[in-house]
Order: sequence, then C-alpha cells, then structure tokens
Amino acid sequence: MTPPPDHDGGALDDRGARDDTPATAAELDARLSAARYISDPATSLALWLALRMERPLLLEGPAGVGKTDLARAAAEALGRGLIRLQCYEGLDEAKALYEWDYAKQMLYTQLLRDAVAKEIAGAASLAAAARAIAGSEASFFSEHFLIARPLLAALRSAAPVVLLIDEVDRADPEFEAFLLEVLSDMQVTIPELGTIRAAHPPLVLLTTNATREMTEALRRRCLHAFLDYPPPSREVAILKVALPGIEPRLAAQIVAFVGALRSMDLRKSPAISETIDWARALLLLGKRAVTPELARDTLGVLLKHQSDRGDAEAKLGALVRAAEHAGADEPAT
Repeated sequence: MTPPPDHDGGALDDRGARDDTPATAAELDARLSAARYISDPATSLALWLALRMERPLLLEGPAGVGKTDLARAAAEALGRGLIRLQCYEGLDEAKALYEWDYAKQMLYTQLLRDAVAKEIAGAASLAAAARAIAGSEASFFSEHFLIARPLLAALRSAAPVVLLIDEVDRADPEFEAFLLEVLSDMQVTIPELGTIRAAHPPLVLLTTNATREMTEALRRRCLHAFLDYPPPSREVAILKVALPGIEPRLAAQIVAFVGALRSMDLRKSPAISETIDWARALLLLGKRAVTPELARDTLGVLLKHQSDRGDAEAKLGALVRAAEHAGADEPAT
C-alpha cells in the first residue's frame, strides 16, 4: 500500500472511465493488487459484497493500517472517481453536503435591482412589497447558486464514484444522525430544492480509528470490516510493491523490527506508511541490514513521541535481534 495523497474533500480522481464491476471477490482482490494494495481475502470479500449489495462499508481499525488507502485502490480498481469527505469535530451540512453561494446571490441582487424595483412598484406597504417579490425567491435558491460539497457531489455524479467518509468518529454524534438518510436511501433533502436521489449509488466507505464508539443506527446501515496490522508476510509483500527491488533480507528485518515495536506499549505504534518510509530511508542511506546504531539514528522515522523513542532505545538490543533472526533465512543479494 502506498500512502494516500492529502486532500480535504472533493474529487480526487475523476477519469470518467466506465465502471466495471468484478464478477467475484477474487477478481476484485486481483484488481486491488494491480492497484498496489495488498489486501487480505476477508477485506476483499467485504468490499465486493458492499459493492454488489449497494451497502456502505464501515472500515474499523487502528490508525495506519490502510483503511483510507483501500478507498484509493478501490476507485482505481473499479475505474471510478474518488470523492473524499474528511471528518472533524464541528463538521456540518455546509461543509459536508451543500451551501448557498451568498456572495453570488448578493451580486445578482445588485445587478437585477431594476427588475426588483419593477416587481414592487405600486406596493402600498412593506408587507405588500415582500409578497410581490416572493415569487422571485426561488430564482435565488436554484442550482445556479448551489455549491455542492462531497456528499452532494457523490450523489449527483454522472458516473459511479467511490465516496470516502474518512475518520467519521472524529465528527460529532449529531453528524452521524445526519448521515443516516444518505446511507439508508442514497438521497438527501435540500429544503429549497426537495429530495435529490443518487443518479448512480456510490460505493460508500466509512473509516473509524475507534476514538469513540459509533452509534448502533450507523452500524446497522453498514457492512463491517476490521483492518489490523498485517502479518509479516503481507507487510513484506507491501514493502516489495512500494519499493521494488528491496532485498528480501532487508525487507524481512524491517518488518520484524517494526512488528516488535508494535508489540510494545507505545503512545503511537508505527503505521504501514511509516514502515515504508523507514525502508525508503534505509535505502537512501545505502544500508542493507538493520543495526543498533542505524536503528537508533533513524527511530524518528518510525516513532513520533519522545517517550516512545526512549522506551524503544531501552530495548534496542532485543528489537535488533528480532530483526536479525527474521532476516537470517532470507538471501542477501
């Protein structure tokens, strides 16, 4: 898996390619591999079922195990565009669904002031003037002044897309309630325009790092998959995809060292992307094996809290021995 690009929302990739749904979960798994995502069979099956059943898929697991990157790979594997909604505390409809372009509405009001004056000519009171222009109100709450945010953009897309609702647990519980209409019926209601239904139901992926518990109402509407840190064999395969040509012995040592770190009681365990970063750093330094000195000097690539670095340095000998043992059976080329 490769680290996803950093986007706050909107279309990340919109090639307009024809959507081609895989006939089996195994075919989808092969396409994910071609998209540089090394999945496990259970995750590929859950994704395929979500696709065929047109149900949202809730991806749960610790930070850094590839939940967000799965959405990127699924979009590439299916030939779909990817639309991402990054969740955060205080997220509301205006940022997630739509808002009115008030600046444009005001500009048009100024440009059309003569027409407005004609509408209210002869009105005997303010109330009569308000009634006279009430019929024109709809003109200022039309598609022309509507700014579509990620949820509405996914529903209105002319081609099927993958909709990623990332880190939904960071949003307020009230935002989950707002999502229910989208997840249940693939539609939203805009008071001024009515109900807008999806032209093509998007494949919806929601991710959570379990910073808070999701409501049962949201869970009920989703299929579920738990993503954990991969076993060593799969993480080595991920390294080989991300860094073609890496020596098998070095890849095995890196994965074993990181795995031993993850078994410790750390504030933040290294993510898969950080395993890749560390491997890239060692290759840039021209190293072919993990040594105590090298590990100590480069721990900042893997660990981002000083307390974690202190704990790791105290056990550095054991960590390096685990790496050496893992790489002993691998050829050095």
